[in-house]
Formats: sequence, C-alpha cells, structure tokens
Amino acid sequence: MAPLDQTRKAASGDSSKAASLDIGEAGSGDTGEAGSDIASRLLAWYDAHHRELPWRIAPRALASGTRPDPYRVWLSEVMLQQTTVEAVKAYFRAFVEKWPDVEALAAAPTEDVMKAWAGLGYYSRARNLKACADLVARRGVSFPDTEAGLRELPGIGAYTAAAIAAIAFDRPAAVVDGNVERVVSRLFSIATPISEAKPEIRALVERMVPDKRPGDFAQAMMDLGATICTPRRPRCVLCPLRADCSAILSGDPERFPVRLPKAEKPLRRGAAFVAVRGDGAILLRKRADKGLLGGMTEVPTTAWTARVDGATTEAAAPFPANWRRAGQIAHVFTHFALELDVFHAQVSGDTPVGHFWSLPTDISGEALPTVMKKAIEVAIPGATKKPSPHTAKRPA
Repeated sequence: MAPLDQTRKAASGDSSKAASLDIGEAGSGDTGEAGSDIASRLLAWYDAHHRELPWRIAPRALASGTRPDPYRVWLSEVMLQQTTVEAVKAYFRAFVEKWPDVEALAAAPTEDVMKAWAGLGYYSRARNLKACADLVARRGVSFPDTEAGLRELPGIGAYTAAAIAAIAFDRPAAVVDGNVERVVSRLFSIATPISEAKPEIRALVERMVPDKRPGDFAQAMMDLGATICTPRRPRCVLCPLRADCSAILSGDPERFPVRLPKAEKPLRRGAAFVAVRGDGAILLRKRADKGLLGGMTEVPTTAWTARVDGATTEAAAPFPANWRRAGQIAHVFTHFALELDVFHAQVSGDTPVGHFWSLPTDISGEALPTVMKKAIEVAIPGATKKPSPHTAKRPA
C-alpha cells in the first residue's frame, strides 16, 4: 500500500475533545465558534500553500469564477484511491489528453482504457470507470451534483461521492481520506484504533465543514495531511491548527492515529511462463473480466489465487517447450503476497487457443499489470519498457 501522506483512502469518522471545542452538533449545519475558526485558518493556509495539481482549480482561479470540471474531479478521485499523488499525475494527464470528457471516454474501447490504466493497480477501478462513463454518457446529462446521486454510479462509494460533491459542486460534504483521518486523529487525540474510529472522525469533520468553500476545505485538509501533518516527523511548527492540536500538547503527535498490529499477509506461490517467438513477440492472454486483475493481460501462469497456491515447476507449462528457469519475482497485493517462479522458452508453431502474440514494439502498450511486467522483465530485461525516441536506431 502506498504511504498515507499521499494516498487517498475512503474513510468515515467523534471525540471527547469535540465538546470542549464546541464545534456543534453533527448535521446541524452550525460548525460552532471553534470549528468555524479552524476552517477559516485552514482555508487561509490553503490559499497560500496549496499544492498545484493537474486536476485542481486553484483558490484564486476559483474565486475568479473558474468552475471545476466534474469529469476531471471524478477521474482524479477514482485514480487517487489507494494510489499516490505522484503516481497519478502522469496517468491523469494521459487520460485527459486521450479522452478529454466523459463522452470521449464512453466512446473508447474498453481494451484501450485497460491499457491506459496498466500499472496503476486496483484494476476493478478501471472497469468501473468505463461503466460509469458509459452510464453518464448514455443519460446525456452531467454527473449528479449530490452525494446520493453520485453513489448510484458504478465505482463511486461514500468517500468518492463526498469528494466529488464538495470539490466539483461546492456541497458541504465531509471528505475523509487517510490524510484527513490522521489530521483529525491528532487534532483531537483520538485513542480509539483508526480501524474503529472512522464514524467518530467523520462526525467531527462534518461539524467543521464550512458552508462556504467546502471543496477548498476538503482539499486543504488533504494538503495539510500530505505536506505538514505527515505520518513521520510532522512539521507541527508550521501547522495552522497547532494552537488547537491536542496531540501537540501531549508531546507525541506521531502516536496518532492509533493502529492495531497488522496481521501478516499470506504468501502464495505460482509460476509464470514467458514464451518468445523468433521475431521477439511474447505470448500473452487476457484474464477473465471478473476477479483479481480482471480484464488485464498476462503471460501464461499456473492457477494461483489469493487463497491457493499454483504449481511452481516447468511441468505445469501450458504447452511443451524447452523451458528454462529465468528467476523469481515477488509482488504484494492488498491481502496477500505472491512469489512466481518464471520460466522462459523460445518457441515456434501455432498460437495456442485463447492466446495472442505481442510484438516487441507493442508490448509496452499492452494492458499488463505490474506483476506481469515483473515476470517478463526477469526473462527479457527491458522488454516492457517504452522505447525512447532518443535511443531508437537511425536508418543507415
């Protein structure tokens, strides 16, 4: 999992300190004096120190009348689920260049969308992204402007609906990702383990959300967590909320959020088979649309899953060939770790049913998840890298 200082994670979230701060009753629409002061100081900090992000409308532009594009907000929020901001930037730019609006994305072949998503991980997001675009385009209207309406769309849960409603439509929604969880946990010294404190945290955020600029408030909270209230060595002296932070007064802000010990991930084993044709083409196949890595492309592998091991020797190869062991790769999924023994062979003959060949010039553009790129790279170093125009050979 990516570091929490830059990772967006859906969450929900109360604390004994809420009463002392008099931040109002959840859902009342009244933030209370302290909550209002927190919001105003946070927004002032955000105006001066916000991050420049390709999907964001900066405060000055927003104040001048520029409105966020719900399509870009939705796309960025889906991409940012469980993925770092830095990793998302290039993918976001590539997507909006290819598909500048929801109609263009809806018209794109699903295979092209999966290829563009390859390497970003959590591939059910890509399938839901396409399904959502198809539905919105088919309706012939823009995205719904309420949390309830947004949650009816494929792939949009509570966090994503709140983020889109606040940022794109200026709705006073409580947006709680991993960064916000950390900020609020420290602000109120929440001793409840974070896995159990989500309703408490969400209730506190609801009381702080201002009626004006709720979208900027949401982004300010996330920026504060990403740049100041970081998991390690928070820069408390620069925090605009330090006067109210209970964790600073305790002298140990890194104690929060409180986490239970992590359970060890199970280790699964399997094998992958990288077959190469005389012209350098690599044998691939498409995975089933549903399930782990659904709809993505892979080299042939044994039948490993999140729950069971697959065979690990060349005896399990999909067809006879002079298979040689090329090495082993390791990959970590959300709920388990995987080790694959990789075998390599030069082959000729008919294409196996359900498989296809990808030429060296095409392999970098295939919908290969990271684990499959690792397997290919062990057998053929550099095979999945996109050729650089600067390194391409010039004609003699």
